[in-house]
Amino acid sequence: MMDHARDLASVREATDRLLTAAAELDNAAVTDPSRLPGWTRGHVLAHLARNADALVNVLEGRPMYTSGEARDADIERDAPRPLKAQLADVHDSADRFQDAASALGDWSRTVELRNGVTDSASRVPFRRWIEMEIHHVDLGVGYELEDLPEDFVVREIDFLVDRFTGHPEVPRTRVTDGTRAWTTGSAASGSEVAVTGTTPALLGWLVGRRDGAALRVEGGALPPLPRL
Repeated sequence: MMDHARDLASVREATDRLLTAAAELDNAAVTDPSRLPGWTRGHVLAHLARNADALVNVLEGRPMYTSGEARDADIERDAPRPLKAQLADVHDSADRFQDAASALGDWSRTVELRNGVTDSASRVPFRRWIEMEIHHVDLGVGYELEDLPEDFVVREIDFLVDRFTGHPEVPRTRVTDGTRAWTTGSAASGSEVAVTGTTPALLGWLVGRRDGAALRVEGGALPPLPRL
């Protein structure tokens, strides 16, 4: 059961954390590379702002983006802006998202995201929370996977494991932190690979931010994961 009101509060807290950290940058630092290949910190901040507006579209029944090309062009257009403009855009777009979510009456309805993906409206706040937390790490400003709230990390592992379940390119895999365990991948692959590590290390691998070197793997090689 999604608790959209709690998730919206978590989105606000995550947004405040990111804005406080980003405010310590300067205009030159915004143009420096982020941890995402080919993206500066300005690209990450621009993406976060445009993603908020895109999720407003989702909540209000419009297409998330007019096209993939338009999404990419908007990010490229906004990435070079100075820090003050970036922070104002992330702040104001976050407010627009919160306002749209506050006005939504039916959280049980199905909404459409990118590439034909559908989900419950009640999960949209959690999806936005993911954007804020993971991209805060991507900024490379001292916020690491180990700093993420533990409840978020476990829920994001749940979310990613579900996304890879049944995927033909992912072998049957048991993921565990030694206390909790998840099963993902394709049952048709036969033998099972077991992947063990801390929850931040598991999340880093699942979300494509770490190479899995800190994980223990039994029953085969660490499975390569398709791009999300």
